[in-house]
Formats: sequence, structure tokens, C-alpha cells
Amino acid sequence: MINFLANPERFSRVTRPLRPWLAGLFAVVLVWGLYLAFASPEDYQQGDTVRIMYIHVPSAWMGLMVYGLMGVASFFGLIFRHALADAAAKAMAPIGAVFTGLALITGALWGWPMWGTPWQWDGRMTSELVLFLFYIAYIALHASIEDETRAARMCAILALVGLVNLPIVHFSVLWWNGLHQGNRIETTGAILWPLFVMVAAWHLLFAWLFLVRIDAEILERRYRALRARLSYQ
Repeated sequence: MINFLANPERFSRVTRPLRPWLAGLFAVVLVWGLYLAFASPEDYQQGDTVRIMYIHVPSAWMGLMVYGLMGVASFFGLIFRHALADAAAKAMAPIGAVFTGLALITGALWGWPMWGTPWQWDGRMTSELVLFLFYIAYIALHASIEDETRAARMCAILALVGLVNLPIVHFSVLWWNGLHQGNRIETTGAILWPLFVMVAAWHLLFAWLFLVRIDAEILERRYRALRARLSYQ
């Protein structure tokens, strides 16, 4: 299957019909998740502010997941020269950056009334910020190097280095004391259901945006190759 989809034109032909279905399914699941979120009971300690969790937690999870996938794609691009690997990693980076940035913003909004401050340099918050900066550095590095092959190689190395931060983000609440709560979510089903539905919505959103962005990247690279070919004639 990997070799079958390695051809950019074949990949676009197979995945392009999936995009409207993913977009429609995302819209349905998002509306369902938001309805469940607003209909869920207040937390006995946090009140209505607990509803920020339905955006914050899925966004944080997605930020980690997307960077992990970006690292895998970068590995295949750097080691095996997979035809679509760099395009996939490049397409994922802005999506992961938005998820991580949203996690940081909603975390600050959630923490302010709970902790009395929107930010503290504890392990989880700091490592999450470092993750966001790795995304930004990847995007900036790719944009700053004109040679596509060299840009792919340098960005792949950067992405692989950034993988070291993922376990730090995940285990930071266990390794260091801070304001951030632990990784386990101990609550009732009435609060867990909206969370799981919003996680599903965010996965569908990622899949849709990724297919749109990688198709655009394939078309852009095809255009650049055609322009370079015409310039030599």
C-alpha cells in the first residue's frame, strides 16, 4: 500500500474523493460534540470553565500526534527517499502548529481562573511551548531554503530532533511538580463522552486538512518541475 500511494498523481487520485466526505463528517461530529459539551454538567470545583477542556485536551493530543506523524514521514523521506514523505511532513506542520497553539491558548484561558495565572514555567507548559516552537522552526526553515532537496533534508533532521520532546511533554507532569494536572482524566461519563466526540472531530479535521494541503503541495511541486523543464528548453 505504501508503494502504491508513493506515486503523487496516484495518491491524489485516490484521496481526492475522500475530502468532501471527511469535511462533511467533521462538521456533523463537531456539532454533536459541541452540543454534548454545552449540555454536560458543570464540574463541582471548576464550574463552567471545565468546558474549555473539550477544546484544550483534544488540541494538545493532536499536537503531539501530528508531530509524531511528521517525524515518521521525515524519517522515511530522509532515509528511504520516499516520494511523498517530505510533502506529507511539510503539509502536516502548519496543522500541528495550529493545534498546539490552540492548546496553549485554551490552556492559559483554563488556567487563569483555576490557578490565578495564565502561565507558569512548569514542565508541561514549557515543553508544550517548545513543541510549538519546533513546529514554527520547521515551517520557517522550509520557507528559507530555496533548494527543495536541501530543504527537505534539513527539515527532516530538525523534525527528528524534535521527537525527543514528545516524551518530555507526555511525562512532564510525572517528572516535575507544577500547576498542571496529571495525564489521567478521572471524571464521569457525562463529561467524558463530549471529550471523546471532540477528539474524533479533531482527527477528522486533521485528515481533511492534511489531504487538502498535501494535494496542494503535489500540485505546487508539479508546477515548479514543469516551469524548470520549460526554462531549460
